[in-house]
Amino acid sequence: MATASVRVGASRRVGADGRVRCGWVGADPEYERYHDEEWGYPLHGDRELFEKLSLEAFQSGLSWITILKRRDAFRAAFADFSPDIVARFTDDDVGQLMNNSGIIRNRAKILATIANARITTRLVENDAGALDRLIWSFSPDLQHEPRRSRPARLAELPSQTPQSAALSDALRKLGYRFVGPTTSYALMQSAGLVDDHLSGCWRAEGNPSVTKRSSSSPMAPGSSRMP
Repeated sequence: MATASVRVGASRRVGADGRVRCGWVGADPEYERYHDEEWGYPLHGDRELFEKLSLEAFQSGLSWITILKRRDAFRAAFADFSPDIVARFTDDDVGQLMNNSGIIRNRAKILATIANARITTRLVENDAGALDRLIWSFSPDLQHEPRRSRPARLAELPSQTPQSAALSDALRKLGYRFVGPTTSYALMQSAGLVDDHLSGCWRAEGNPSVTKRSSSSPMAPGSSRMP
């Protein structure tokens, strides 16, 4: 009979399936699936990254599981995050979204998502893949960052890095909203620009002792933004 997941120290959890996962993963099966199948895997595509960018913005100030449990509702409400459709949303659409109990009803974030869709539409209109290339240009691998030890504890994960600050600046210069350095780093983690699976986690690729990521100093415990 399957048993509940068990936390091992502060940084790891053993699931009912016997797999060791990063400690930020709770016992919720959907959270485990997200950790196993999505978080840290390279994600490409203008639409896919626009969705990720939008959901990370909605997460600001909330836990990721709050967003994850509402992701299907978000996709339905925002036309599967097709930028060209969201870009045409009107005040009536905003009113409907504010009455949609399935999503996070934050007017500033809703308006930012629509504004960001308009920017994305202009960006990729004559240059498909432009958003993808922009975001991935800040990957530490592409910037030839030196190898560093794979983090062993949650406390070693930063909340932002020089690369996420630079990505944030680039997005803000284009007019994007809710794309601060911390949100940008969460995007980099979830979209696989960096691999922050902890040493000992079954998802840590190959030899868990090394990975490529920014060489910024670790943040204080509790300061990094967990998914």
